[in-house]
Amino acid sequence: RYLAFVLFFILYLFIVFANVIIIVVTARENALHEPMYIFIMCLAVNSLYGSAGFFLRFLRDLLSSSHLISRPECFVQIYVIYTYGSFELSFLSVMAYDRYVAVCQPLHYHNKITKKTRVSVLGFLSWFIPLYCMFMNSASLFGVKLCSSHIGKVYCVNWMIVTIACSPPRVNSMIAYFNILLYFGHFVFIIWSYIYMIRSCLSSKEDQRRFMQTCLPHLISLVVFSVTVLLDLMYMRFGQVNVSPHLSNFMAIEFLLIPPFVNPFIYGFKLTKVWNRIASVLHLKRKVTCQTLA
Repeated sequence: RYLAFVLFFILYLFIVFANVIIIVVTARENALHEPMYIFIMCLAVNSLYGSAGFFLRFLRDLLSSSHLISRPECFVQIYVIYTYGSFELSFLSVMAYDRYVAVCQPLHYHNKITKKTRVSVLGFLSWFIPLYCMFMNSASLFGVKLCSSHIGKVYCVNWMIVTIACSPPRVNSMIAYFNILLYFGHFVFIIWSYIYMIRSCLSSKEDQRRFMQTCLPHLISLVVFSVTVLLDLMYMRFGQVNVSPHLSNFMAIEFLLIPPFVNPFIYGFKLTKVWNRIASVLHLKRKVTCQTLA
């Protein structure tokens, strides 16, 4: 248990460090004040948000002999984790739209994307809609009477609360289905936009190179997020049936571990412009430190 605490604590520190670097470099470098990099910074902020919502409670539970959580704390955790997932898909959708316009409609890119008002509106909607939808989802479940106090997962989720409710929460089910359709629509749009971009880039080697440089990282991030969400859904439905405890626990938490850990590598190392700025900032800090010591 203590070894697990140390390992997960180190992992959490790395997630915080890597994503803070992305945020700081993007915020301070004027050359990165472009829509694509601003949305990458938003993904990094969301990684910090989702990681804090999971790790702070999880690390405390690793050191505790009793794993009890109050009802308000449980619903706060549900809200944070669900908004984290919704934010992630929202920003991936906006980034897909950004790349779609840049690749398929480059002459209209300035009017549709680069204006500050457009970026502000897209960013605002990407934050506000998940906050509102997940608030309605959590609020509709808060007053439900529970017939059990055991949650078969390492963190609170909506589905587990529904399974221990004394009666089916119909309002929550309706809201949940609406949210599922909404974000499934996001996913379909992302897939459609990348298929269209790939088809558009087949005729030109220059377009193929640009796609590999700027669009492939977003596509990899989408695949990572989608696979982890799929495994998490499989765990909730089948996690306790003929599956080892270690695999079940991994399937339960990888949704909150892998994307925040992998995204800084995907965007920091694959996108040359971001990596060059990170390297220059780190080199500058090292140079200043050496001069101070001298």
